[in-house]
Amino acid sequence: MTGPVPDTAATVTADLAALPLRDRKRVLTRQSILAAAERLFEERGFDNVTVAEIADAANVSVKTLFVYFRSKEDLVFTDTWLLDLCLDAIRNRPDGTSPGEAITRALVALLRDGKQTVSDGIEGFHRGYGDSAALHSRLLRMWEQYEDAITAVLTAEASGEPDPAARLQAIRLIGILRTLTSPELRIAIADLAPDESLAYVCDWLLAVGRIID
Repeated sequence: MTGPVPDTAATVTADLAALPLRDRKRVLTRQSILAAAERLFEERGFDNVTVAEIADAANVSVKTLFVYFRSKEDLVFTDTWLLDLCLDAIRNRPDGTSPGEAITRALVALLRDGKQTVSDGIEGFHRGYGDSAALHSRLLRMWEQYEDAITAVLTAEASGEPDPAARLQAIRLIGILRTLTSPELRIAIADLAPDESLAYVCDWLLAVGRIID
């Protein structure tokens, strides 16, 4: 669930067509590197894949790869779509809707649209990243960054002054996201068919959204 969620092919094509040729090539190269890395990480695990192997799979040199990404870890955490989704949901929620409801409804909509599959997303995360100590540490830092960003939005909505209540609320909201890749949820849906796992996670999210403000 922390990996990139691709846009539709039509949207990507339209966006690329609007770019100058040089920028278009940069975008395509970056996408190729990310796709190669994601595939290799899921097949063999993060710690068992080298930067040289990723570069080779993407048909670029190691030097070129490091032009786009500072480290192998950056290949996992470079995209911020999940944070952007949550911040947009909070900022644009209807009157009377809590931040928790807004985030969980946005996640449910994402899952039901088929842009992120439940079982494949969770299993892929654990296959590719779950056993890496380096990535576990980096993931914790990512959640902290998400927490800071959500705290800032909640604080701006209120008085604009530092407020411990906003921090606590952000921690609770980040807990929803962290649970989506937790081993507990993975076990809970392990024996379910794809449609059953989708229903289970969506029902869980909606229930959580009603109790986390």
